[in-house]
Formats: sequence, structure tokens, C-alpha cells
Amino acid sequence: MNTNEDLHDEIGNNHVATSAETPLRKDAFQLTDDEKIELIKKDVESILNTLGMDLTDDSLKGTPNRVAKMFVKEIFGGLNPNKKPSSSTFDNKYKYGEMLVEKNIVVYSTCEHHLLPIVGRAHIAYISNGTVVGLSKMNRVVDYYAKRPQVQERLTIQVVQELQKVLGTDDVACVIDAKHLCVNSRGIRDIESSTVTAEFGGKFKEDKVRREFLDYIKLDTKF
Repeated sequence: MNTNEDLHDEIGNNHVATSAETPLRKDAFQLTDDEKIELIKKDVESILNTLGMDLTDDSLKGTPNRVAKMFVKEIFGGLNPNKKPSSSTFDNKYKYGEMLVEKNIVVYSTCEHHLLPIVGRAHIAYISNGTVVGLSKMNRVVDYYAKRPQVQERLTIQVVQELQKVLGTDDVACVIDAKHLCVNSRGIRDIESSTVTAEFGGKFKEDKVRREFLDYIKLDTKF
């Protein structure tokens, strides 16, 4: 008989997404960053002690604090809404009405099932309906939503939804091609495979427009 633990292991080992929203508790931001760092530091110390590591060794003394700061300030910094990129847009005064594509945006994220890295590239496109964003805005949006425990499907959706809100149009698309170290370094340990996810909004649901975007990024995958 399968238990809840078996079910949760199956979901995690198969990298199944369970929600389009990042699962955060309502009290997620009651603690300050410094308070979180102190608590996580103690947890990391406990893990390393349990593993039998000698935390009096000079090489390991600072590890709990380094890991705690890295979690809060860096790789999970995108959980903090105060770090969300500003939403400034500009009038499309030059009346550019064709597709704009930003490709090969570097993705560094962390799989929420095993807390191992996800590394790859994101490709984004939109068609302006009167407003545009600076090119670096798209990189910053990807970086913000990537810096949290993630599943790739959710990341792809969140990037599109955020840019749709910022630009005031449904005509946004995102494709992400990434390697998951939880697949590459453990479990099946397939170092060659990568995962491709896509989210197409508005005009990008039309085959001709979608194919034009995929041709720009030289992706042969059929969607």
C-alpha cells in the first residue's frame, strides 16, 4: 500500500509540478533576512554534524554561515518580493510592430524536489501593443523567478505571466532548455539529457507566429 511518503517521493523523483504559484506560507516574510540566516546556519550545522563532519576544521568552520547567507541572499533571493524587478515600460514611439526576441538568457535555478541546480537558457519573445521594456528587463525577470526553489514548468509560466502584466499584452512567449542536476548527477545520472518547457500566450498560440519564434531560437522541438 502506498503511503503519503511514497506519493511525495514519486512526485519529487519524477519532478512533477503541483502548482503554477510558488508555494509560500502566509508568514514567509515575518522574519528578517538576518534572522533567517541565523536559523538556517544552525540547521546546516546540524546536517553536517549528523553526516559526521568535523566543524572545528578550518575549512568547514565557516560553511554553515556561508550556506545560510547563500540561501537567503543569493540562490533563493527571488522569494523576497522586495527584490522583484521594477516594472518601468516605454512608449513604442518608433512603432516597431514585429516580434522582439531575447534569446540565450542564462538560467540558474534550484530544483525544489532535491535542492540541486537547474542550469540552462531561456528564450523570450513578445509583440508590442504600444509599450516596450528594456532588453535587460527580460533577463532580470528570468533571474528573479529563477532564484527560488523551482520546477521548470512553473518558472516558464511565471516569466510569461509577469511580462504579460508589465507589457499589457497576452502576446508573450518563453521557452526554457535546461539541465537538472537531480537527473544528471543522481537517480538515472543521465548527463546528456535536458528538459525543454514552453509557454505561449496570445498570438504565439497561432502556429505561424509560434513557428517564427522557434525558428529565431533555432529550436526544432515541436509544440
